[in-house]
Amino acid sequence: MPGLMLLDTPSLYYRAFYGVPESLTAPDGMPVNAVRGVIDMIAMLVRAHSPAELVACMDADWRPAFRVAAIPAYKAHRVAQDGAEETPSTLAPQVPVIEQVLDALGVARIGVPGYEADDVMGTLTARARGPVDVVTGDRDLFQLVDDSRPVRVLYTARGVKNLQPVDEAAVTGKYGIPGRAYADFAVLRGDPSDGLPGVPGVGEKTAAALITRFGSLEALLRAVDGGGDLTAGQRAKLSAAHDYLRVAPAVVRVAHDAPVPAADLALPATPRDPEALAALAERYGIGGPLDRLTSALAAR
Repeated sequence: MPGLMLLDTPSLYYRAFYGVPESLTAPDGMPVNAVRGVIDMIAMLVRAHSPAELVACMDADWRPAFRVAAIPAYKAHRVAQDGAEETPSTLAPQVPVIEQVLDALGVARIGVPGYEADDVMGTLTARARGPVDVVTGDRDLFQLVDDSRPVRVLYTARGVKNLQPVDEAAVTGKYGIPGRAYADFAVLRGDPSDGLPGVPGVGEKTAAALITRFGSLEALLRAVDGGGDLTAGQRAKLSAAHDYLRVAPAVVRVAHDAPVPAADLALPATPRDPEALAALAERYGIGGPLDRLTSALAAR
């Protein structure tokens, strides 16, 4: 049934950038492959799922201070010399164009200073009163899956044309953990792509077994402190990682209480600013994708 669709916009524009040829350019020669790809992705999503509400969630801060304070290595390998995120030189100029297109269409676009897009999605999910679909290529957001509401992830690893719906059964089937335990599992396992070390000596299978046995990270840590049912090796590894395990949950878990402003999330049937949209279409040579998206919006 129609509900709220949350777009992990950075995930989508990176996928579009690497999946659509850079030979697609504006009249002035600027690559617009990410712009065109994102527009077409949204058109496909609208046609396939017809959400009542849709939000393009943005990274107002891709490396929030509260996460870096907890784990200084968080995303440190992605920091460019100027301190900003290391972004392909032909992608960076396209991001403002994507934002201008979304604004001219009237699609809600939300970023919150000091927070990542993940935190915007987590907060909007917590506030939602109906079904939520989270569109992302980031498995960290599997932590939002909740059959009771329902909240599911539409996983883009195989592309937007081949979305993988992820519910609690899918999480259990893939990782062998309770369906809502992904964040606790991820803390133990770690994620080198985000600079999260995990617990040395605890791989994916051991992490899954521990979370399944104890039900939660909190219960597992109580067992470590209180002499619960752990092997000597497991206890030693977890005890040695005490400092990491104390701070890592605040890094791995997305915020559910970020100061996301109130906004009209309704998906528009017609563009908010047709003149601005027409100007963008002409300047960047994106009339075809925009026609497909406006047609999809009107068809709802």
